[in-house]
Amino acid sequence: MLLVLTGAAVPEPVRAEEVLSLSAKSAVLMDASTGRILYASNPDEQLAMASTTKIMTALLTLEEAEKENKAVKITREMVQVEGSSMGLKEGNILSLWDLAAGMLAVSGNDAANSAAIAISGSKEGFAEKMNCKARELGMEHTNFVTPSGLDDEEHYSTARDMAILARNALENPEFASIVSQPTIRVTYQSPEQSCVFTNHNKLLRMYEGCIGVKTGFTKKAGRCLVSAAERNGVRLVAVTLNAPDDWNDHMAMFDYGFSKMTAYTPDESACRISVPVVGGETGTVFVKGEAGTRVSLLKEEEASLSRKVELPRFLYAGLKKGEIVGRVVYCAGNVEIASIPLKTETAVAFVKREKSLWEKICDWFAGLF
Repeated sequence: MLLVLTGAAVPEPVRAEEVLSLSAKSAVLMDASTGRILYASNPDEQLAMASTTKIMTALLTLEEAEKENKAVKITREMVQVEGSSMGLKEGNILSLWDLAAGMLAVSGNDAANSAAIAISGSKEGFAEKMNCKARELGMEHTNFVTPSGLDDEEHYSTARDMAILARNALENPEFASIVSQPTIRVTYQSPEQSCVFTNHNKLLRMYEGCIGVKTGFTKKAGRCLVSAAERNGVRLVAVTLNAPDDWNDHMAMFDYGFSKMTAYTPDESACRISVPVVGGETGTVFVKGEAGTRVSLLKEEEASLSRKVELPRFLYAGLKKGEIVGRVVYCAGNVEIASIPLKTETAVAFVKREKSLWEKICDWFAGLF
């Protein structure tokens, strides 16, 4: 049973009904804080996504590097790949992190292949890892075959899925750092040297607030671009697949999104509620909230957010201090945009009480059968 406190209802979330004049065959603009779609055109059409594939490859590489940033010795198999390259040669040695930097900055197919083989033993084995991660993230219309994004009939994604991927990848601090830099230095362990690469993502220099993410192109896929920008606390992710004028498409989507959105930080640090406790050394316990993380709202939603406190009508003893027993939920229409946990202020131990005479008699009779 829940104790529910609600505020005023709010309008339905934006439904991407306004039309932007874009060149893209498929496009999505997503609010990164909530995952809400702000604009969409053919968002679930399965298309080739070229080197934007490397968002997934680099994310998995950096996750592996976080466990062990091992040195990779480049083999002939790793560099036998066409297309864009970071210039790896057989016998070079560099870390997984540096391979991720090379594949994200200059779209090195050789870097993507090298990382895939070093991590999984083969490109095929790494593709299984990519698809497993895709399912974990909720990318329902995606199938990976190559770590580099080179064309294959069974290698495809959608604008919506690539936005989901980018949104999650940007939560990885190392990934976010690499894709936000207009230039980046890659270090080789053998031969000992370093190279400075210029990021292929021109939006880093063209659009104020751009923080990434990745370009892509093949003849089959056309120009593909996944990008992100942040202004005044609002972070947006834009995706276009097969877009001849992708730079302008993305700037138009960002301008549209930033004109609609504002940042909001829910704060429940003053929330303190007494809840009855059964079987404890005390009959009640206080639960308290905390300051939340920043989220994005439509500008007209901020004044009419709904707030709902979800708590049991009572709790059972055996509670730890700081135990989560409820939450405060903020909604825009029927969409949950923030949730703040409610935690116990103190511990409440269970107190074993002496049974009454009647309970003892009942137990005695129960023991006869």
